[in-house]
Amino acid sequence: MAGGSVRLQKFLSECGVASRRKSEELISQGKVKVNGRVAQIGDKINPKRDTVTVSGKKIVSSKTKYYIMLHKPRGFITTLSDEMDRKCVAELVKDIPERIYPVGRLDKDSEGLLLMTNDGEFANAMMHPKHHVPKTYRVTVRQKVTEDMVDQLAVGIVIEGRKTAPAEVRVLLKEETRTVLEIILYEGRNREIRKMCESLGLDVIRLKRTQYGSIKLGMLAQGKYRELTADEVHKLMASSGAVGKKKW
Repeated sequence: MAGGSVRLQKFLSECGVASRRKSEELISQGKVKVNGRVAQIGDKINPKRDTVTVSGKKIVSSKTKYYIMLHKPRGFITTLSDEMDRKCVAELVKDIPERIYPVGRLDKDSEGLLLMTNDGEFANAMMHPKHHVPKTYRVTVRQKVTEDMVDQLAVGIVIEGRKTAPAEVRVLLKEETRTVLEIILYEGRNREIRKMCESLGLDVIRLKRTQYGSIKLGMLAQGKYRELTADEVHKLMASSGAVGKKKW
């Protein structure tokens, strides 16, 4: 950081406002000001001299880092607030003394393991496309799933003009009216599993993330959270290839 300057979106991320990508969205929406001036993408600031506000609220760097594993229930959206007054995951972690934000997404109708943090470097390591941290899902569909469908899901399916990355897929349960699959993804495209299944004529009736890297949801109750241990954070960073860049 020459002269103590840092990119604005990196500063916002490190302060626990949002991920870098979401911070860029806030900047582009005109919600971020530096010293009273509406900020632009690409701006740099000096945290010691400049005053940064988001929607009128002054942003102060957080000293305590939180790494949370939440069991997100269905019906909650993965944002901190919502203009349509829908239930947000922020309601489930409101007793955390610092502002934390979701690492990636689980759509409103999905459930399971959701990481939340106020550490921008950790969030970026988990979400960056080049890191390929595996995420495991238990997926229930109405129809019977053939071996050919399993192979197609594993090899990759073209969605919106681009083929999905190879995945690991296995059948956990076969019944007359439903099939339960385990799918391990190494990329994080929006609603990827639902779109993959839809392209094969499969109707997803339940989607639950059960594991993120080496971290398992286990018996954590719906709507509850717990802090990750230092060892768990280290293992997640190791799986992203980011260990060594910073002491975790």
